[in-house]
Amino acid sequence: MRILQLGKFYPIRGGVEKVMWNLTQGLSARGVNCDMLCARLPSEKVDFDDYQYHLGRGVFKFNSCGTVYSVPAWCRLAGTMIAPAMIRWLFAHRKDYDIIHVHHPDPMAALALKLSCFRGKVVLHWHSDILSQKALLALYRPLQNWLIRRADIIVGTSPVYLAGSPWLRKVQDKCTAVPIGINPIEADKEEVASLRRRFPSPVLLLTVGRLVPYKGLPVLIEAMRQLPENYHLIIGGSGPLEKKLTDLTLDAGLDERITFTGYISREELPAYFGACDVFILPSIMKTEAFGIVQLEAFSCGKPVVATRIPDSGVPWVNEDGVSGRNALPSDPQSLAEAIRDVVENKEQYGRAARDRFEQMFTEKIMIQSILDIYEKLL
Repeated sequence: MRILQLGKFYPIRGGVEKVMWNLTQGLSARGVNCDMLCARLPSEKVDFDDYQYHLGRGVFKFNSCGTVYSVPAWCRLAGTMIAPAMIRWLFAHRKDYDIIHVHHPDPMAALALKLSCFRGKVVLHWHSDILSQKALLALYRPLQNWLIRRADIIVGTSPVYLAGSPWLRKVQDKCTAVPIGINPIEADKEEVASLRRRFPSPVLLLTVGRLVPYKGLPVLIEAMRQLPENYHLIIGGSGPLEKKLTDLTLDAGLDERITFTGYISREELPAYFGACDVFILPSIMKTEAFGIVQLEAFSCGKPVVATRIPDSGVPWVNEDGVSGRNALPSDPQSLAEAIRDVVENKEQYGRAARDRFEQMFTEKIMIQSILDIYEKLL
């Protein structure tokens, strides 16, 4: 069995790239021949600690069965890499693989697959619809339709998203859901204690992500006005809305109750999850298709307050009344009420969140489910 994970960017930042990386690493660690092809800009730096070997020219090895091929890109345009080198590489190596597992949305990866003349099996991993790039979708639609037809099986991250995607309504018979899985986060007790001393409020709320419109952070800031003064909110992340959000916080008189930390590195993040009482994902658009950060919170035994985004997997991941609560999107009052409820019952919700993680969202479960799909195809 020879597998290629195809698509997206390097270094690893977003959810799609994390899934590709985890599958490549996890499958190869089991002795399955699984490689990964992606693109990166010349200016991007690589963390060599992630790999056992660096073979030069953007080639890195996890182990004897797993290699990452990171080809150079010209630029990043409309959320995708412009990388003709990906087309050349895949055409040259198309006979090396039995299955190509392509991760959507990524027009460059889809184009490379079409032009490669690959004749093996294709797994299409449908992480999300293209929602914000309307002009790109108009150009990409014929290729996207070809990719849907070409796929032998379509994998979604939740049954809700698969059922709600307008592009997949006619191919539900070849769709299956495999939830994203991660390894549990382990927080250092001393680092957690240090953060609690830094933020001594009785109730510590946390949200982490890019500061962009679909994350719904203005709604969360407004909700903070309706919560008791002993609730403190940490907003971790950076992005284009940073100034707008800090100004909004100042105008609301919440600058002593809301802290913006900027980007939180993956080394620092476990301590923040360990220190918080409740994690909040206030996203307002279907662009938030799953919310891996919810799993990270679950793995630390932390309850989650999320939102009931229509046709998104977010409220499916966070089962309302079990691992936390789901509020109405764009509704500060509903969000504040949900936060209050979870804070008051955080131990009960937290235990259920950890149980839900163990039963549904571990990396081991995800890898075995994908491996089962490969074996059925071959």
